[in-house]
Parts: sequence; C-alpha cells; structure tokens
Amino acid sequence: MPAFESPELVELFLAYTASPDSVASHLVAAAAAVTAGDPLIVATGTDIACYPGGGRPPTVQGIRTATRGFKELAGVSHLGPAVATVLRMKQMEPNGAWRADSRRLIDACRQARTANSVSLWRDEIAVAAYAGREASIAALVDYACRITERYLEAALADPGYLRPETMRADYLQGPSELDLPVPFNRIMIATFFLTGLDIAHRVIAWFDRLALPWERVLVTMAGRTGKPTGAVTRETHSIAGIIEDASRGRLPAPNLLIAPHATVFPPFDGSNLDRIAALEWDYRRLHATLAAIADLGPDMFDGYPGFCPLPRSRVPLEPGRPSVSEMPAIGSPDDWYTMTTRLRVVLEDPRQLLSSAVTDYASQQLIAHDNVPAAVTVPGLDGEPYPSLE
Repeated sequence: MPAFESPELVELFLAYTASPDSVASHLVAAAAAVTAGDPLIVATGTDIACYPGGGRPPTVQGIRTATRGFKELAGVSHLGPAVATVLRMKQMEPNGAWRADSRRLIDACRQARTANSVSLWRDEIAVAAYAGREASIAALVDYACRITERYLEAALADPGYLRPETMRADYLQGPSELDLPVPFNRIMIATFFLTGLDIAHRVIAWFDRLALPWERVLVTMAGRTGKPTGAVTRETHSIAGIIEDASRGRLPAPNLLIAPHATVFPPFDGSNLDRIAALEWDYRRLHATLAAIADLGPDMFDGYPGFCPLPRSRVPLEPGRPSVSEMPAIGSPDDWYTMTTRLRVVLEDPRQLLSSAVTDYASQQLIAHDNVPAAVTVPGLDGEPYPSLE
C-alpha cells in the first residue's frame, strides 16, 4: 500500500523544488543564461572538453588511456604491486595460483624486454614530453623487467624466500646483498612521474593556447575516474589539480566542481564532436543549479560565516609520523621518503588513484619551468645508474 500524501502539501513542495516549472527551475534557467557566454571546461576519465560559450562548438584534448605511452609505462609501474600481490596470494593460499601468476609475470616481462628499445620510445611511442630521455626510459624498462624476473624466479625456486622482508630488501627498497643499483620504489616514482609529466605538459600547453579568461571559467570533473572510489575530492583528483595549475591561480575555487555522478560525454574519436556538443546545456545547468542556490546564502544569512573551499595545498611530512591523512608535500626531486610515503598512500587511501602518486608534483614543476619538460628533473630516472641497453 503506497504511503499517504497530502495533495496540497505536495503541491507546495512542487511549487519550489521538484518540477520542471518550479520556482527553483526558473532561478536556475536565469542563472544559466547569465553564464551562457562563459567558457565551460568538462573533464572525464579520458578527455577534456572546452565549451567556449555563446553556442560555439567545443574543442577536446585527450588524456590518460587515450594517449601514447600511458599503458606501456603503467605496465612497468604496476610490477611493484603485482609482485606484492603474488606474495599476498602465497600467504593466503600456499598451494594456489601464485606460482602460475608468477610465471605469467615473468613471461610478460621477457616479452616486454624483447619489444623494448630506444627506437620504440623515440620513433613509435614518440611522446613529446619524453624527448631526449628515450634512451633512459628504455634502460629503465629493461632493468625493471630484469629485477622483477630475478625476484620471482628466486621465489619459484625457493617459496620460503617470498616474504615481505626479502621483497623490500631485494626488490623494492634495498639495501640488498644482490646487485640493486636502483630499487623498484624509484622506478614506480619515475614511471608515475613520467605519465603525469606527459599529461600535464599537453593539458597546460592546450590551455595556454586557448588563453581563457580564467576568472570566468566554469569547470566540471564529470563521472568516474579510475576506481569507483577514486578522485572524488579536489585534493585527490589529479586532473583537477592540473587544470588549477594551468590557470596559474586565476581559477576561482567555487568554479570547480567534482561531479562523479554527472553525465559523461563519450570518448572523443575525431568524429563525434556533435554528441559532445549536445551535452553542453546539461553541464551548464549543473553549474547554474549549484551556483544559484549558493548565491542565496549572503542574502539569507548575512552576518554569519560563509563557506570557502580550502586552498589546494600539501603539508610537509614530519619525521617519525606514523600516518598521514593526505598526500604530503614533496620537498625536492630526491625527497625519497616523502615520495615513497605517497606510494603507500595511493595504495591505502581509497580516494587516490595509483597513477596519481606524483602527478601534482610533475604539474607544479612544469609550471615552475615554463612548461618545458626537459628543464624538469624526473625523480627515479634522471641521474640513476640504470645499465644501458646493449
């Protein structure tokens, strides 16, 4: 039996809120009309669209999985968690699938080494942000695969060797009695940084070409990014951070929305711009709805403290601290303690994305160096003693 509702009181509810012709809907329509000429940026998990306003068509910039080199570097980055996963599987099921999965990882590493070369990175993957570093990246990939193979082969030969202590000493961190000139933690930092460097370089350059009036720009981070719980706050959304960096501090904080449940436009394939353009009004209405209601606050509650989002900032990591609740600030390209702490944070904090461990640092370094990737130090790559490819 349905719950009883008073028609008259429900009509009162509908008059203001829950109907297309409500008082609030009229306010939203008026607010949307006021900002219809302002630039609107909408970022999804794969692309960023810029709607210039005034009915003009959007332009689109690809990010993450739609870009060159992302999956290739992610495969290397994920070897660290992959080895830890095999170890945990062995702890849970000593006679389970960990042996077969170890062999699969070993085979995949060998195949990757066979395909890996300087020319692969320079001529085929050909990422502009990596120009001049292709030989170093190829050497890193080869070395990363070799030490992963070595550790897993030792574990298969002696299952008692596969322990957290040996994983940290002989693979992730050192010091080790084995030949470990670069511990794998630095490889993860390097590959995550390179991914962030590429994305940030392209996004910053794109926005610089657009020359937007950032004080009037509206930004929506739409839909799911990565895992279901990831990138749901300003502090944990790496692309939101890059956009804020690209504005050089001119984007007003209230103008940026994290909207994980918003409609997501389809990935741009070069032929579907009309489908992306068709969603512009939906995104503008989302902004107008929230802004219009927020703007009632000063009139209704003058004299009381208003809401202001906290500025995006990082706090330096204090020595001896047992835990952190946010990403700590990186002091320099050799601040290994902080960067390795970040690797742990992105694993344990459900809001974080694994690939975002040092993206904000890469973006900030690009801003500090006029968006010139060659002028930025890549931690874990530059100056590290990787054996050169023969």
